Amino acid sequence: MGPDIDRLPPEVERNPRMDTKVRDRVVTRGRMQALRPLRAMTDGPSTLSAPPIPATPLPAQDEGDVALGPDELTALLAINRAIGRHLHRDHLFGAMATCLKAVVPTDRFGIELPIENDQLQGHLLTPRGVNDEPTRPTLLPARGTACDWVLRHHEWLVVSRRDELRERFPVTFDVMRTGSMESLCALPLITGGSCRAVLFFMAAAPGAYRHVRRTLVEQIASAVAAALDDCLAHEEVRRLRDQLAAENVYLREELKRDHHFDEIIGNSQELRQVMALIERVAPTNATVLIVGETGTGKELVARALHEHSARRERSLVKVNCAAMPAGLVESELFGHERGAFTGATEKRIGRFTLADRGTIFLDEIGDIPADVQLRLLRVLQEHEFEPLGSSKTVKVDVRVIAATNRDLAAAMAAGSFRADLFYRLNVFPIHVPPLRARPGDVAPLVHYFIQKYATKIGKHVASVSDATMQRLASYPWPGNIRELENVIERAVILSPGPSLEVEAQVAPLSSAGQETDADGGPILTLEDSERAHILRTLKGCGWVVDGPRGAASMLGVNPNTLRSRMKKLGVRRTNDVAP
Repeated sequence: MGPDIDRLPPEVERNPRMDTKVRDRVVTRGRMQALRPLRAMTDGPSTLSAPPIPATPLPAQDEGDVALGPDELTALLAINRAIGRHLHRDHLFGAMATCLKAVVPTDRFGIELPIENDQLQGHLLTPRGVNDEPTRPTLLPARGTACDWVLRHHEWLVVSRRDELRERFPVTFDVMRTGSMESLCALPLITGGSCRAVLFFMAAAPGAYRHVRRTLVEQIASAVAAALDDCLAHEEVRRLRDQLAAENVYLREELKRDHHFDEIIGNSQELRQVMALIERVAPTNATVLIVGETGTGKELVARALHEHSARRERSLVKVNCAAMPAGLVESELFGHERGAFTGATEKRIGRFTLADRGTIFLDEIGDIPADVQLRLLRVLQEHEFEPLGSSKTVKVDVRVIAATNRDLAAAMAAGSFRADLFYRLNVFPIHVPPLRARPGDVAPLVHYFIQKYATKIGKHVASVSDATMQRLASYPWPGNIRELENVIERAVILSPGPSLEVEAQVAPLSSAGQETDADGGPILTLEDSERAHILRTLKGCGWVVDGPRGAASMLGVNPNTLRSRMKKLGVRRTNDVAP
């Protein structure tokens, strides 16, 4: 056999169009495979503590078995070409199937890959046609399969009848019985001393692989192992590339927004207590639930938590659970595979994957659909999930910060929010007080927003009149800081000079003789308060509902929602309010 090792096969020498790399790869592999002894399964002593596996030994190699025939060499060269041409799993497996089916007698063949949770992911190889479809992997428990044994021992396994597998490998036996297969040949795909997968052939006829061509199948296994290794490496590169691209898109969107990481404005005792809680919990990985009314600055608290944590070098990924359609929440959070549902034309990376080793901020968590709550609970408990349409488990290291303006305890009691999810989220609650509970913070907030919008608009506004500041400080601000910011922006735009003036109807003074609550706000029914607030906002916006300067945007609600509330409360353009 030695003199034949350094010679090119005649078919190779006669093919001037053959790629030089392919030619060299065939020769090199021929040398390596000729030097590597085949460790065929026999009835002799086994390294396992259990009885040896009954298997048909491969025939001894004679000198005539060394040289490959023209059809065999053509198939081997085609597989080697596929290494450089097909780096997508579906295309690669299809090309392999087309090449192998013509050489190795088989009725069913494929590749088994080890995955998480002690499972095997099987890919049946099917020749590719004009109407190519992605391979649909199957999942089997690794234990009890012949392929698992081959993976762990780096040994061939050739079986002439499936009954030989009944006791030792019951899972494989059941698969073969279901498919009416009798013969099995399983080969380890080894690269760099590691077995990445198993290539298997099955046939309906008994003893189909008793006289298998050892030289050919060894070289095929080596070529397939190299092809699969390249494919898996490129898959990992594509995965990382897609993740980085998704992160870049997300970060570009975030940079377009005017965020202020360290701009929690105010010096009231209530706000100092919030900051003290942030300082304590930020360095930990504890889940935080931020509770407060709309517009109180819950997102700023979440950003402060992230910026003062060990994860500050990674992404803070924000998800507004209330802004997403119910049917897309799962896809947004966990991602999906191409074809997972109607309209899923491309693979999508979920927000939890983007937030890996960073922080995810789930705003308006109280609006998350009931069917997604269980999956979210699993992520909090196990730090893993499966994207839609995928059987592959994704593990993530994510810190979760959630926020809501709803009473989750009441929702839990009503059955619309899972109790176990509430307890998982409520590890460290932070309550953000409304602006009416800290009137001392109104003045610094006013000056901050004046500077912000005067610079943005290009106007010189240097002061606030005493009457205006008194009006702003005494107003109860049902929309909290968001409402105050909108009022100041409008006032800066309308201000005729360097002193800021706010129209009286936008923020009226509280009546001295009117009964007020403990926070200084007038006591009104909830409906009257809502009606007055909507009416006041509409007047301030010139009765414009839609658009970035419209009342809906000012109030932080959908325009259709605002129109519905106006109709219910009797708010009309004539300024007449129904009793």
